[in-house]
Amino acid sequence: MASGRLALIGLILATLTLAPLGCSKEPQGSESANIESVKISGEWFQLELALDNETRFKGLSGRDHIEPDGGMLFVFPRATSQKFVMRDCLVDIDIIFLDPAGRITAMHHMPIEPPRDPETEPLNDRGLNQDYEDRLPKYPSRYAAQFVIELAGGTLERLNLSEGDLIELDRDGLKARAK
Repeated sequence: MASGRLALIGLILATLTLAPLGCSKEPQGSESANIESVKISGEWFQLELALDNETRFKGLSGRDHIEPDGGMLFVFPRATSQKFVMRDCLVDIDIIFLDPAGRITAMHHMPIEPPRDPETEPLNDRGLNQDYEDRLPKYPSRYAAQFVIELAGGTLERLNLSEGDLIELDRDGLKARAK
């Protein structure tokens, strides 16, 4: 009987101890090394990290869906003028460019572009076709950007953001991880 009470007390204590973890309304930082929780205009987003050239080049290409609270956070080793394209993208994407301090320099809605035609736009040995790259619209950062956030198309409409707004990021930690 005493062991039954101890087991019940242990269960109650375990439940009370773990309950706050399951009930948290805001993410407590990165859920994994490749995901960053970012609050934008009062909403939490779980953003995949693009920290190296290969991942940044691929971005969200080939995805047929982006979760409403998902997307990607591109981190560059240093701030430079950026231009993004909709290379092999299957869904509309909204993009936010941020300077090294996390302030918005530009935002764009990027609609799906006609896909690359393998017959007339074959890939070279580097996985590119210059004619295809040239025909894609370029979406610029306007000023030097070190961070870029891509979200599901249509998200910017509800976030009510303006150029100059600050988006809080672990800037130093992210910059240290960029390659």
